[in-house]
Amino acid sequence: MKNYINENFMLSNDFAKTLYYEFAEQMPIIDFHCHLNPKDIAEDKKFDNIYEIWLAGDHYKWRAMRINGIDEKYITGSANPKEKFVKWAQTVPYCLGNPLYHWTHLELKRYFNIDDLFCENNSEKIWDQCNEIIKDKSFSARNLIKKSNVKVICTTDDPSDSLQFHRQIAQDPSFDVLVLPTFRPDKYINIENKDFLNSIQKLSNITNINIRSLQDLKNALLDRVVFFNSMGCKLSDHAFEQIVFEQCSEEYASEIFEKALNGINLSHSEIWAYKTNLLFFLALCYKKYDWAMQLHIGVIRNANKKMFDILGPDSGFDIIGDYLYADPLSKLLNLLDEHNSLPKTILYCINPRDNEMMAALTGCFLPEGIAGKIQLGSAWWFNDHKDGMSKHMTCLANYGLLSRFIGMLTDSRSFLSYSRHEYFRRILCSLLGEWVEKRELPDDINILGNLVMDICYNNAKYYFRL
Repeated sequence: MKNYINENFMLSNDFAKTLYYEFAEQMPIIDFHCHLNPKDIAEDKKFDNIYEIWLAGDHYKWRAMRINGIDEKYITGSANPKEKFVKWAQTVPYCLGNPLYHWTHLELKRYFNIDDLFCENNSEKIWDQCNEIIKDKSFSARNLIKKSNVKVICTTDDPSDSLQFHRQIAQDPSFDVLVLPTFRPDKYINIENKDFLNSIQKLSNITNINIRSLQDLKNALLDRVVFFNSMGCKLSDHAFEQIVFEQCSEEYASEIFEKALNGINLSHSEIWAYKTNLLFFLALCYKKYDWAMQLHIGVIRNANKKMFDILGPDSGFDIIGDYLYADPLSKLLNLLDEHNSLPKTILYCINPRDNEMMAALTGCFLPEGIAGKIQLGSAWWFNDHKDGMSKHMTCLANYGLLSRFIGMLTDSRSFLSYSRHEYFRRILCSLLGEWVEKRELPDDINILGNLVMDICYNNAKYYFRL
């Protein structure tokens, strides 16, 4: 079948088509949360083959291949790139109904102008077609970004990172896309992790602060906040399996930190008290520098210990958690608000069950002149599909203000993932078109067109002060 990805792909009616082609399609992209390697952008990385840019590191595809019975040799193992590519081709026809089926064909169409339905029978031909295009010097990291109409990229960076590649990009006048760092201090919050002391030492080395107390740690982290801010940082990012909240005195938190430095095991209560204390301190810093604080909540990571021991994290063995955290999350935000220190905050939930709770929570705190100050972040990870996005935006409209939503992000390591912004925009326009068709919204193209442009680009530009 040719032309599966046609002009009407995912668009449910004529109103949706008008919204997409007259308003959504033209808008640039602000990718305010991704996992691209800034080194690849700084050096304008060229790719050896379609496997490298499409399959290497993509744990979404890896999960699907495992479910399809593909041996690990052809996923993360010793098979060569072409063999792994063919095994992905065998899997794609079984992905009907999964967003991977949409993304696969959308990426083949947009970046390689391939219309064929991908399968094992045509994998040899598509392997050759893609690799011929990849050979061209114009097929590089920077050109893919520009081709996708991206204006701003926010990477995800450890506080101990030197940000040398961000500096290199910023000083290069030939590339006008903003590539900004994001402050990701999980290693210093997760005091229970076995690598905690190594992370503390690394932070100590880069700041020249001998970290022997909690106050030393806070001084070192503040030093890095100031540095990241000088490099244009607009956001922090935190990942929590569950939100914990246990207030304690500064003295008690310091004692807990010193116990960890001395290799003494901590109780759950001590871990929670330390995390609450440090997150409160960091939020004060974010508020001071007008950053947005992102909280990614609820994933159970590395559910398969055997494979974690072999492959490490981010290998496709994480699942949706079912934690209950409305109470601690609301208490955390309330504590910050009581001290006039609540920064702009973006809440992401992995369990769609929690959409309503989080959407309701966004309306509980004063805006301080910032429209949409507390955001329900875009449908994340396991919800990053048509139903997930539609339910997320419907929930946001029901409980909050869809009009103030800051929209889509890639949360990806691939330079081909920008087609997911098109995917999201088509779903957004289709959803609004369906509401118009049901007479739930006015059929005013200007009102809804402006709404679409705001969600696609304008709201994020305003929110991050770009």
